[in-house]
Amino acid sequence: MKAMPSRRPITTAIRGLRAGDASARCASYIIRLMVPLHHPGVSGGLFNPYGPVTRTRVDGGRMRGVRQDGRVRIAVVSLLLAASAALTAFSVLAYDLFKPGRDTVPLVLCTAGLWLLFALAVLLLRGVRGRAVVVLVLAGSVGIGAAAMVGPPNTSTDSARYAWDGIVSTAGISPYAYTPADDRLDALRPDWLFPAPELTESGKRECVGERIQTAQKTESGDLLCSALNRTGVPTIYPPAAEIYFAGVRALTGPNAEYWPLQLTGLLLSVGTTGMLLVGMRRRGIDQRFAALWAWCPLVATEAITNSHVDMLGVVFTLAAVFLVTGRRYWSGGFVLGAAIATKLIPVLAAPAMLRRQGWKVTVGAVATFLILYVPYVLSTGIGVLGYLPGYLSEEGYEDGTRFALISLIAPGGSAVIVAAVLLAVIAVLVIWKTDPDQPWLGQLVMIGSALLILSPRYSWYALLLLPFIALSGRWEWLLVPMALTLRLLVPSIPLTRVAIATAIVVIVVMSIHRARPGIAQRVLRPGWSKVPEPGDQTVG
Repeated sequence: MKAMPSRRPITTAIRGLRAGDASARCASYIIRLMVPLHHPGVSGGLFNPYGPVTRTRVDGGRMRGVRQDGRVRIAVVSLLLAASAALTAFSVLAYDLFKPGRDTVPLVLCTAGLWLLFALAVLLLRGVRGRAVVVLVLAGSVGIGAAAMVGPPNTSTDSARYAWDGIVSTAGISPYAYTPADDRLDALRPDWLFPAPELTESGKRECVGERIQTAQKTESGDLLCSALNRTGVPTIYPPAAEIYFAGVRALTGPNAEYWPLQLTGLLLSVGTTGMLLVGMRRRGIDQRFAALWAWCPLVATEAITNSHVDMLGVVFTLAAVFLVTGRRYWSGGFVLGAAIATKLIPVLAAPAMLRRQGWKVTVGAVATFLILYVPYVLSTGIGVLGYLPGYLSEEGYEDGTRFALISLIAPGGSAVIVAAVLLAVIAVLVIWKTDPDQPWLGQLVMIGSALLILSPRYSWYALLLLPFIALSGRWEWLLVPMALTLRLLVPSIPLTRVAIATAIVVIVVMSIHRARPGIAQRVLRPGWSKVPEPGDQTVG
């Protein structure tokens, strides 16, 4: 007997299977196609890749499933990403912090617009499902990142120092041995980093250019025009960073300007996006959270346009986390050591990885760190410390003036003690409470708290925080890089204090909201929750 026709395609397919007629051959396909449309909330199973399903009344009040075409939502997200890429390119070409008598208001407004587009795109991504998520996240990472390469660095001159260290290293000279102003390095100077002085109408020789600073050579005292900052002091960067700089310059030569490091930053940032997507899929984390890294304006600005070496530290740190959670403790320790030997700050990610087999991670990290330093110590001796002690003093970390909030209650040198105690307590809590299989929440708390306590005036330090915001889905911590970005663009201590205090309040409120009910039990019980609650498994 033939199956009776039905207005419901799934019912038709099932009857076809039972009857054994010709329709049975396509019944399985029909069921797979239609189940998501009629049952969008089936746990762990099929879903509509184009968006949610609504119900409407037809045929005398009967309820019937109607698909909201998610292609519209995908199109809107794509347009927002295109707008973000366009605005990123515009901001790089139109605004920088090096123009004489500059007005930072347009740059601040443009940056605010980028963060707004980012927020809207992430919110709309919640309604996208399936492969479209991966495609959008990767496309946005590539598109916005490529747009960030259209011009030279616009808020930092650090990449000029990276290029110079690489040029010196490829010449077989330790970058820790001489300052950039040393006369003995004259033969290595490319014109784009050290342009010749120009004669003015009065016959005086002057350094001309937005990024060009005036200095003097150490021995002869001759005028030196340089795109580098701090030409009178040795480099500050650890050995893994110096190897990276030398590798880039070995491939491109000394005359390529800013684009080699920008291209490398793009490759590293997109690679991090891919690493997050794969790691999230394997660990059952919503892949839409990867957009919190891939589309973030801070990544485009600081990892690509300004090419900060922190990006390499992020790659090593994230790889170490995935290795350790995969029970590969020695390998994770080796990679963590490389991360710390890139920019020191990745050491903040270590406490959350010490709960299980922590001694292996520690020994591996320390061994790698020391091995990377050995060649430079043999050639330069104690000079490998570079300008680090002077940098800490210059930034106000010795006398406590750099701590935006702590300095209100503990002025002067006492702020250093208070900050050290707070960081030590947080580190102990992170080690005690972190789930060793999913340590990213502990790393988020450790790194984010350190940034809030130390309140550096360099927003690129927050690059290390972003992957752990993505892995944990705790979007409220994005207020930390936003506060540091504001501090960089508008160097006002009162405004910085308001921004950091606001971030702390929002983070605390959201943390309490996520933890209820049973917050007391969560605080007293070792091990933070492994994954966000079901209600938290959406971006936004």
